[in-house]
Amino acid sequence: MKTIKKYFPELTAYQIKQFEQLEDLYKEWNAQINVVSRKDIDELYVRHVLHSLAIAKVQPFLEGSSVLDIGTGGGFPGIPLAILFPNTNFHLVDSIGKKIKVVNGVAESLELKNVKGSHLRAEKVNGQFDFIVSRAVTNMNDFVKWTKGKVKKKSNHELKNGILYLKGGDLTEELKNFPKATLYDLPNYFNEDFFETKKVVHIPLKYKP
Repeated sequence: MKTIKKYFPELTAYQIKQFEQLEDLYKEWNAQINVVSRKDIDELYVRHVLHSLAIAKVQPFLEGSSVLDIGTGGGFPGIPLAILFPNTNFHLVDSIGKKIKVVNGVAESLELKNVKGSHLRAEKVNGQFDFIVSRAVTNMNDFVKWTKGKVKKKSNHELKNGILYLKGGDLTEELKNFPKATLYDLPNYFNEDFFETKKVVHIPLKYKP
């Protein structure tokens, strides 16, 4: 938690309490349904919570905006972002039902009124969103196909509406079809070694592959 507070000093007492609860909640759920690897559960705050919050460093979400988290797994990046932005609506979807059970259980324990978890494939999601977030669930070509028609036309944020994707490594080949993609290197925001090759990829809506 010290790490979270270091990079996000403006958190309210209530948000700090919610973030502090995450470790016990995920350990409890993980004992029933394995959504975080054994190795990572001990590094939850850096490898999952802070990694998720990297999106907020690139683009903070405005009050009343809506965000879709595709392939959320146990709730990353959606749950940490929902704590940070309590007035933004988050729809977290995953094709594996037991993972969404964890998402809804964690959201309920934290009293997150701005989170909806659904057992759905990405293509079946209805509605439009300001941003679609995810953490390396598939290659970008497939991901962009999944998001077709799901992004609002009107942009209100500094960045154009579209995709904010957490990825690592050399993305030159994967992003060659997306000349409008912008890469944000996470070492510019966080000092931990874990983030050395990690990035947030922003792809604006108007680019059609």
